[in-house]
Amino acid sequence: MTVLTAGLVQLSVSDDPERNLPQTRALVREAAERGAAWVLTPEATNLLNADRATQDRVLRPEDRDETLAALRSDARELGIWLLIGSLSLKTDDSTDSRFANRSFLIAPDGEIHARYDKLHMFDVTVSETESYRESAAFRPGDRAVLADGPWPVGMTVCYDLRFPHLYRDLAKAGAQVLTIPAAFNDTTGAAHWEVLIRARAIETGCYVLAPAQCGLHENHLCPDRKPRRSHGHSLAVDPWGKVLIDAGEQPCVSMVTLDPSAVAGARSRIPSLTHDRDYSAP
Repeated sequence: MTVLTAGLVQLSVSDDPERNLPQTRALVREAAERGAAWVLTPEATNLLNADRATQDRVLRPEDRDETLAALRSDARELGIWLLIGSLSLKTDDSTDSRFANRSFLIAPDGEIHARYDKLHMFDVTVSETESYRESAAFRPGDRAVLADGPWPVGMTVCYDLRFPHLYRDLAKAGAQVLTIPAAFNDTTGAAHWEVLIRARAIETGCYVLAPAQCGLHENHLCPDRKPRRSHGHSLAVDPWGKVLIDAGEQPCVSMVTLDPSAVAGARSRIPSLTHDRDYSAP
């Protein structure tokens, strides 16, 4: 592996995929023009919408999703690796009508190199006035994914961040970069986002690339719904836990250089991935 330049795209999408796509494509192109060989977008790249009826009306299966088709075309034209952090999609599962929250790694020829369906659903009660039940609309995935992309990549999404065993398994399987695209809640983001991202990097000796949604998300299709706010602060963290990028709170592109020697160096200094011991559960 050689040194690699990556570009993290931070977005503030609305509930309307057609309105969101032009800005996404423009920022992906900007990252490529600035020298990124690998461009990464956040979770929910096509839309953020909590209204089930509207989701059912505007979402498409993978093979008919306009955002996926357009970004595959752009990856091919620009000759880049592209991580589409995730798309909300209909599935062909006749036994479960819920949607998929699916991350894609697109190769420079525009082909889908790897897919990952988010494993852990964000079913939480943040406060008396703020709760989320992702599993009501989305079915969880059932497998971890290690992709042999520009580097060995462990693919995860957002709430997966709180399950450290997943990242340890990915690192022990060969991952040198962990991707954690997110649409992190503003309340929990302010409290937990950076510390958890840095912890996953330190625990595994991996780079962590975490492109995020930011700001207040407009509701064009459901104007009567209260808009949600995302934390932003897309992060790139090196294998020693140093923050290389903090993108702040506005849509933007942030560039970072990945050096494989940093992975080897961190793991030789603290070889904790080789120090597991069997133990009896409490």
